[in-house]
Amino acid sequence: MQRSHIARAAALLALFAAGAARAHPGHEHVAEAAGWAASATEGFLHPLTGADHLCAMIVLGVWSALTSRRAWLAPLAFASVLLLGALLGLARVPLPAVEPMIAVSLLVLGLLTATRARLPEVAGALVAGGFALFHGHAHGYELPETAIALPYIAGFMVATVALHAAGIAAGLALRSRGAWLARATGLGVAAYGVLLLAA
Repeated sequence: MQRSHIARAAALLALFAAGAARAHPGHEHVAEAAGWAASATEGFLHPLTGADHLCAMIVLGVWSALTSRRAWLAPLAFASVLLLGALLGLARVPLPAVEPMIAVSLLVLGLLTATRARLPEVAGALVAGGFALFHGHAHGYELPETAIALPYIAGFMVATVALHAAGIAAGLALRSRGAWLARATGLGVAAYGVLLLAA
């Protein structure tokens, strides 16, 4: 008889514990939302905390604004191919010479800005897209283990567009005056690319 009381008490205790565990519904959704927010933040910060990505995206906007009537075209090509590159990186599809090509992008885009070189708009978009493939691959490949892919990608895409917009705004401001500043900026970015290649 005593054993049946103990068994009933144990069963009631187990039921109580199970109920207590479910007493706060939605916690799993809160944790999931926090994971998405943290991943989006990590993705957003990735281009901002990497000087190579930061310089490339801003200087592309500056160069486009200085030399093109459709200043958005090359940055749009960059952002589009960046996404493709990121998906390749996430899938661990190998891409040769990613880091050297990122350095080359700084050298080329810096020199294009410093010289205010005018390319046909389609050619400019192709140059931007070609370099974006390598930047995107690095973004995708460097996905932190704790991050969720989709919000991480969304985060760095938003940051990329924001950096392009900042570069375009700066380039438009430098169109009429401040040619020396645009030249100095371009030369600085190009020099940084050379340093990365030499490292």
